[in-house]
Amino acid sequence: MTLVEHLTELRRRLIICVLAVVMGAIVAFVLYNQILNFLIHPYQQVTHRKTLLITDPLEAFATRLKISAYGGLFLASPVVLWELWRFITPGLHKREKRFAIPFIVSSILLFCMGGAVALLTFRPALSFLVGVGGHNLSAFFTPGKYLSLITLMIIAFGLSFEFPILLVFLELAGVLPSAKLRKWRRPALVIIVAAAAIITPSQDPYSLFAMAIPMYLFYEGSILVGRLLKK
Repeated sequence: MTLVEHLTELRRRLIICVLAVVMGAIVAFVLYNQILNFLIHPYQQVTHRKTLLITDPLEAFATRLKISAYGGLFLASPVVLWELWRFITPGLHKREKRFAIPFIVSSILLFCMGGAVALLTFRPALSFLVGVGGHNLSAFFTPGKYLSLITLMIIAFGLSFEFPILLVFLELAGVLPSAKLRKWRRPALVIIVAAAAIITPSQDPYSLFAMAIPMYLFYEGSILVGRLLKK
């Protein structure tokens, strides 16, 4: 394909991705109340309050738009990844194509697992954050602050669960042999705990260990997977 043909193909796939995000955002806009009820459930359990506090007349509409945008990106992610896959496929070798689909599927599943762990951990993390200030403080959260925190938690855990994909890729590429990973177990554990402490937006101990423990298990698992794929 010529450069113009590549650019034409890229434009077509970008248009499809944008349309998918817009359609997903429309669905999320319609299902706004259900999505918001799901997201604020930990807040209701911890603070025993039913609603978030609005201090800005434009915040309600902005909250609906924010949830619609996040929901659109989430619902459209399979389409976006498929279009990305179809765009890069012609440039891959036969062996690379064989690994591409397992990598993409594993990436989606691991991100969803990370998001699920974030949601399971968020309630005790929020309880810790609310209670650490003492009994003289009352928690009244605005939608912007609360939704930003829970969204960042989901994204942080989702991306951290992509850790084994990166390690296996480096092993297959020959950049990081599994023998070195076995030798680096102790420093890797320290680095993983430190990284989890930095990555977690809430900076609470529950989130730290909920992220660090799976990442180290993924580290051990990637050593085994890398050795099996090399055979």
